[in-house]
Amino acid sequence: MSRIGKQTVIVPAGTEVKLTGTTFSAKGPKGTLTRDFPGDVKINITGNEITFIPSSLTDRSVGALWGTYASHVKNMVIGVNEGYSKKLILEGVGFKSEVAGNSLNLALGFSHPVKVTIPEGLTVTAEKNNVTVTGIDKELVGQFTSSIRSMKKPEPYKGKGFHYSDEVVRRKQGKKAA
Repeated sequence: MSRIGKQTVIVPAGTEVKLTGTTFSAKGPKGTLTRDFPGDVKINITGNEITFIPSSLTDRSVGALWGTYASHVKNMVIGVNEGYSKKLILEGVGFKSEVAGNSLNLALGFSHPVKVTIPEGLTVTAEKNNVTVTGIDKELVGQFTSSIRSMKKPEPYKGKGFHYSDEVVRRKQGKKAA
């Protein structure tokens, strides 16, 4: 039994949700998101509530999809209304980040500058050493932020590299003089 799948998703005023076959779409003040939900979980839209009904309660894969579909729909509804944002902090001497057109230019201590193309649907701002990624698709925001962070993960001795604004980097003690 999925605890998340049992919950109903409340659709706020000003948001339009529609189910066409297996394709669910949500339209709100920030934009429109569509996603295909094939499988054994039925999505019911009644008034301003969305409920999810699995075809079988004994099948484990249907139970997993039940909660997953509920989470995806909830994230879509929140995204088209409020949007999502993640913030990365770049620490290190000589490390720089700047947005130029449709690309994010990074100086990460390599022999060459790193250029990353910003996906459509995301807004990236870079002020000093803070990179903020915003968008309406939670999955896209998280994936792009994660790919930027993986270019220079924070190292445990001096803390150099990218880390999330709410992430705590565990520091290690360095060598001691004899």
